[in-house]
Amino acid sequence: MLRAAPAAVAPPPRPRLAAGGAGAGPAGRAGRAGGAGPFKRCRRRGRRHRPGVHGASAPPPPQPNPRSPRRPGPPHRAPLPLTDPRVPLYRDPSRRSPEPAGRTARRGPRTAPRRDPLHGPHRPELHRTEPRTLPHPAADPHRPERARTALPAARPVPSRRGGAAGMAPGSRPGGALLLLLLPLLVLPAAGGGCAAEGGPLEPFDALYASGVEAYYGGDFAGAARCLERALRSRRELRAARLRCRRLCRAQVRLAAPGPGPGGDLAFLGSVLRRAECVRRCEEPRLGAVSRHRAAEEVRADFQRRVPYSYLQRAYIQLNKLEEAANAAHTFFMANPEHMEIQQDLENYKTTSGKVSLIDWEARQHMEDYSAGVRHYDKEEYELAIEFLERALKGYYSEDEDCQIMCEGPQRFEEYEYLDYKAGLYEAIADHYMQVLACKHDCVRELATRSGRISPIENFLPLHYDYLQFAYYRVGDYVKALECAKSYLLFHPDDEDVLENAGYYEGLLEGAVDPATIKPRKEAKVLLRRHKLESHLLQVAAAGLGYTYTEPNYWNRYGARQDEHSVPSSISSEPEDGPRLSLTKKPMPKPDRELKEGGPLLYSDVKFVYNSQQLNGTQRVLLDNVISEEQCRELHRVASGIMLAGDGYRGKTSPHTPNERFEGATVLKALKYGYEGRVPLKSARLFYDISEKARRIVQSYFLLNSTLYFSYTHLVCRTALSGQQERRNDLSHPIHADNCLLDPEANECWKEPPAYTFRDYSALLYMNADFEGGEFIFTEMDAKTVTASIKPKCGRMISFSSGGENPHGVKAVTKGQRCAVALWFTLDPLYRELERIQADEVIAMLDQEHLGPSEMNINPKDEL
Repeated sequence: MLRAAPAAVAPPPRPRLAAGGAGAGPAGRAGRAGGAGPFKRCRRRGRRHRPGVHGASAPPPPQPNPRSPRRPGPPHRAPLPLTDPRVPLYRDPSRRSPEPAGRTARRGPRTAPRRDPLHGPHRPELHRTEPRTLPHPAADPHRPERARTALPAARPVPSRRGGAAGMAPGSRPGGALLLLLLPLLVLPAAGGGCAAEGGPLEPFDALYASGVEAYYGGDFAGAARCLERALRSRRELRAARLRCRRLCRAQVRLAAPGPGPGGDLAFLGSVLRRAECVRRCEEPRLGAVSRHRAAEEVRADFQRRVPYSYLQRAYIQLNKLEEAANAAHTFFMANPEHMEIQQDLENYKTTSGKVSLIDWEARQHMEDYSAGVRHYDKEEYELAIEFLERALKGYYSEDEDCQIMCEGPQRFEEYEYLDYKAGLYEAIADHYMQVLACKHDCVRELATRSGRISPIENFLPLHYDYLQFAYYRVGDYVKALECAKSYLLFHPDDEDVLENAGYYEGLLEGAVDPATIKPRKEAKVLLRRHKLESHLLQVAAAGLGYTYTEPNYWNRYGARQDEHSVPSSISSEPEDGPRLSLTKKPMPKPDRELKEGGPLLYSDVKFVYNSQQLNGTQRVLLDNVISEEQCRELHRVASGIMLAGDGYRGKTSPHTPNERFEGATVLKALKYGYEGRVPLKSARLFYDISEKARRIVQSYFLLNSTLYFSYTHLVCRTALSGQQERRNDLSHPIHADNCLLDPEANECWKEPPAYTFRDYSALLYMNADFEGGEFIFTEMDAKTVTASIKPKCGRMISFSSGGENPHGVKAVTKGQRCAVALWFTLDPLYRELERIQADEVIAMLDQEHLGPSEMNINPKDEL
């Protein structure tokens, strides 16, 4: 966001190290991904694939850096908004402390304290419809709890000024007024707390508040009606504003300023007339503008689709299972980290047999683009062209809407409203720069899927990249050249597309003059406007005291391989057309050079399988890492120190309701040993074997730098009796340890809330006397199992933590499965805090036992 440059900016304080576990432990550091404001953001580094010449056989072999002077090959597939089943539950940002007595909350819904429907030890399953007691927000130990006021039995809806309508906060109505209001207080509100429809559009935040209050009052039909109307009201509000602003743009043109004194009056007069036009147009449908100024937290709820979570639960209670599933799916698309919603959706698909669900908030240009890419990958080029052209049309329509909506109110973060005393031109400049920054960022907004931080790279140009080859394959060389030239507007130095364009010109030689074929007009107009916006923003940054960094909106990461481009001449093309080699799409390329096969350091450790034998990358299976006696001793320690939900933010069933999870950390074991609650020797064993595992992993994968602990956790999962019949869930859903797995797009997004700093993982098993619980690797589709490992005492599986190694755990159906889970990092900044403290405890114990001169501390373990 643009902002006035401060005189001096102090660097933010470095966050403290914290223990965390991928999927199994508390959140550690969020990593380095993310961004602050629209103009400071981290961009995900990745590869770029390009459209290629497809023959009759199969897709071209993608390379780590696909670049192609020979054939256009398949571009980078757009990520679909799916999920990482591992990441922590969604945290509702709207949970707040109550306002002091006598005041009405200025933020959030106006009728009741906010409560979140996502809490509780376990969300309701979609096939269960009998009434149940609603979980109180405090029942969820996952979120920090704040003080709350009790929900009053009945109270008037407060006005925006702070009290009941027409009254000062804290005042009481007189006797006569009370008699007049009595019928209104006795009669129930229409629609379960919603005002009757008709007249000006009801504010969506008031309807939302009524829906939430009805939900917690047990009026699920009323809650559903109010929430449906709140969502509809918000859509209608946007549509009305778009219609009026578009209409007034056409009716009232902004006049050019004239020369001399008073020359600016013509321009300013047209501005005033347009403002009057917009107000006159909006008022009959919307009423006063102030009615629709929702609090920031309410807008954030709608952005995160929280109303659909309430709706899902209300629909379940009303036995509307199909609507409940679609509401859950809509919420899940914007909250892919919510594991319990994912489990609900899987339950619904299993019980109903229905696979496809509806996203009620889907953006049509994104849906068309994804459909076009799917048809392209299947070599269905006519259908690919149809959907991609429709996606382009939708994109430009959405871009116009985005530009118009940016003309609404703006926030000035550097100023409090009452303290803002700018002059005329300063005020105009401040507001216009906010509007301009918003408009300039529409490119990013339209390329970012709900629930994602990073936009789809090179999104708009990719449409033309796909189309240039699709048109070539259906024989429309004019359109192929047109789309190639449109793509070159964004990337004029792209050698591959330049080569393709030259090839298309050769095909048209003698039939059409290639010089008459121009890039598409809408692409030229958008790019010209985008460059002008960028120029103005940079001028403002240089001359008006703003800070601004221009992002690269059309990133092209990586390069194409030769076999992914059209041949440079007609004579070089085989008689049966360009060919496509059959090769599987590779896994994501890790950030470092990968090696393996180093020494195991301990003579008793037995090598079992390497990466190739486990059908993957950077994987190893070892046996005899610890002995049977050590397994038994470690299990005895676990029995004495583990607590249900330890390491899972207190949630006893974080991944499945059919198992109980218990855990403990190294520091806790040492603390109990030091206090005499468990044998100190046994507690020390936990520390020692985790260090042994770290050394083995570092040595086997031939790492050139020290491997540090990121999180260490002893965890046991126990099958709950009476809940194992017809189980179709996993003990731990398929995930990757340092990125958000997106199975439909075959992508893994290295961004928060994933633990992006983790580099290697290991699991050391303690027992085999249970049923189920196999560890599995899968393809990136999270369905195709590539390896399955049965745990037993002393067995250890280790692997790199990225998207190349999606994994999970099958259901434990009988008994208890125990293991030491370890996550490692190559970055000392993200060392496990509890491990550092445990090192200090061990050093102290060694000093007491050996004396200072005999201590032998590994210098690599020092900060």
